[in-house]
Amino acid sequence: MLTPERHRLILQAIKEKPIVKVQELVDLTESSESTIRRDLTQLEEEKFLKRVHGGAARLQGKLQEPSMSEKSAKNLQEKREIAQYAASLVEEGDCIYLDAGSTVTEMIPFLTEKDIVVVTNGLMHISGLLERRIKTFIIGGFAKETTNAIIGRGALTSLDDYRFDKCFMGVNGIHPEYGYTTPDQEEAVIKEKAISLSREAFVLADETKFFEIAFAKITELHHARIITNKLDPETELCYSRKTTIKVVAP
Repeated sequence: MLTPERHRLILQAIKEKPIVKVQELVDLTESSESTIRRDLTQLEEEKFLKRVHGGAARLQGKLQEPSMSEKSAKNLQEKREIAQYAASLVEEGDCIYLDAGSTVTEMIPFLTEKDIVVVTNGLMHISGLLERRIKTFIIGGFAKETTNAIIGRGALTSLDDYRFDKCFMGVNGIHPEYGYTTPDQEEAVIKEKAISLSREAFVLADETKFFEIAFAKITELHHARIITNKLDPETELCYSRKTTIKVVAP
């Protein structure tokens, strides 16, 4: 089968199914695994799809932003594994910033019995933090309905009152060339500001966020370390050239 025909079949398969395994594409095109992997690399470079562990996935729209309830329901076990490791990095006496991300929310049960201070723009975090009697500050601003995040000029001004030992961020896209991105420009500004005010910054993201590009840039890859659950060796090598990656073993 000629290369253009294989590419057409691969892209059609990605349209019909969000994630397609390499073996499915091997069977579909009657090609070798090495040929399919070369095809996927080329199509990724041309921004038609993104590679994921064992296959390929559809690229999301740059303005596409699932609601907090939708995000919370996806890849829950992976998020908890990432969150548990992230929480282990918090030390006694730390002042930390928790971004309004669904994976960041999963950190809260693992922060029990630590003498820390939390600053957050995440409305979903509040009840969990208070139940655990963690000293908590909420930045002021506009409450965004879809992500339950506090954003806007008031939020940006509020952040100037704080400095953090560590911050923990959620993002929509992680790309080796375009850095960390999110669909909302106002949320991007808040995230970038919190990172700049932190001694250490961590991005919590499962494998689906890699090679995605959302509308608004947050910052460059090297400004934060990545904690994730699973990456194929090729992807890990690609990103490790730009920043530190911790792959959490299940």
